[in-house]
Amino acid sequence: MDLDVIFVIGLIIGAFSIPAMINAFSDGRWPRGSFVALVIGGAMVGFAAWTEPATYTFAQVDDVFVSVLARFLN
Repeated sequence: MDLDVIFVIGLIIGAFSIPAMINAFSDGRWPRGSFVALVIGGAMVGFAAWTEPATYTFAQVDDVFVSVLARFLN
């Protein structure tokens, strides 16, 4: 799997886990599943950024996301 795809999937998993975590806290539950998803997403983003550190900066996140989306839509 391409590192760009791993990076984008990690971002998506991490982004979806945050509302689930807030929901669990507001219901008074411990957010086990969303915490695991956040760790998995963070590990995927961290692995991609650690493997190629110059490729993934904050300024290039949107370019990477759009390029991966364009690859899947084409």
